[in-house]
Amino acid sequence: MRKKVLYMRSLLQTILGLILLSAVTGTAAGAEPVVERVSVTPTSAGDGYVIRIHSSDYIHAYSNARELGGGKHEIILFNTDLIKPYQHAKPEGPLVSYFFETRDDHLVFSFELVRTVSFAVNVYRDRDSNDLLVGLIDDGSAPFAQPVKVAPPVPVGPSVKARDRWRLDTIVIDPGHGGKDPGARAHGAVEKEVALGVALKLAEYLKDLDVNVVLTREDDRFVELKQRGKIANEAGGKLFVSIHANAQRRGGTARGTETYFLGLHKGKAALDVMNRENSVVSLEENAEQYADYKQEHLIRQTLAQSAYIHKSQQLAMAIDQQFKRRVQRPSRGVHQAGFYVLWSASMPAVLVELGFLTNRSEASFLTSKTGQTYMASALFRAIRDFKEAYERELNLVSSTQ
Repeated sequence: MRKKVLYMRSLLQTILGLILLSAVTGTAAGAEPVVERVSVTPTSAGDGYVIRIHSSDYIHAYSNARELGGGKHEIILFNTDLIKPYQHAKPEGPLVSYFFETRDDHLVFSFELVRTVSFAVNVYRDRDSNDLLVGLIDDGSAPFAQPVKVAPPVPVGPSVKARDRWRLDTIVIDPGHGGKDPGARAHGAVEKEVALGVALKLAEYLKDLDVNVVLTREDDRFVELKQRGKIANEAGGKLFVSIHANAQRRGGTARGTETYFLGLHKGKAALDVMNRENSVVSLEENAEQYADYKQEHLIRQTLAQSAYIHKSQQLAMAIDQQFKRRVQRPSRGVHQAGFYVLWSASMPAVLVELGFLTNRSEASFLTSKTGQTYMASALFRAIRDFKEAYERELNLVSSTQ
């Protein structure tokens, strides 16, 4: 019996691996983005250079810079092509050479840096175009072999106007369930009421950050899952937080918070939570619209939103830390799962389970004014800290208008 279980587990892992490989190496729908040229410019701060990879369209997924040794690095641009011949600037500053090659239908950007200086190499998107930027910032450990002549400040990376446009100025709060969908119920507590109570308090606290706060519902009404993401997108949301409360099928001993971001579930507990939260589609008029939300599509969606997924994970971890350290709540950790409500939000997005209503103690805490205040405060602090860190990153490469 044990051998059979191990065999089935191995078979399942193999199948998932093949699905993931297919998602990564397969051609995305529509035309692939094409790299048209490469330019190299010094930062206006004089602390390094930026390689700009000019693309015809949005590059959905890319790897971090991988160091190969000897000053050599490479970056993989998934499902991306190269125009031939492409325009390329002469290497300068710490950049010795660079070239492109196609590998397994993906474009690989290889480059070599001088070895007399240690550089922080970061890859990120230009907020004002489809381009990718590779920052080469001197960490100050040693001087350049030859002094680098820094040109007068030039527009590198996003303009001041573009950075302002991408500041985290609109936060969407999604109180789970509502109306004909009560969510979990136990010990006199109702999930839709707990979620709304915490959401309204959080919205009030967020006003201190001078941001626009959008609620997917402000009262006891039913809002379809896809509509929640649509509300967030149409409002120009930069952050999406869906608030829920958990439940246990049998008994009432389980306790603790859980924080999720989009991805494949890696355990039965995460699967159970995902299935319970996704089951609300049975109350919607057009449940068939979720027919394509299958595992292989989830993998593709995760790859397509790679930049958002990373930020979502950072926010989820910040929330988890606030629950544990500041509110002293037991935590069941940060997880990934395929929640329908997170699929349509084109921004960093998380789903929070505040605790178990099937646990009498937690139900009492989450229905109390004090409990809801504490949980909303923890969410506020996590969002505040995330916002500050997020906006600092927009200024890694300064520019002029």
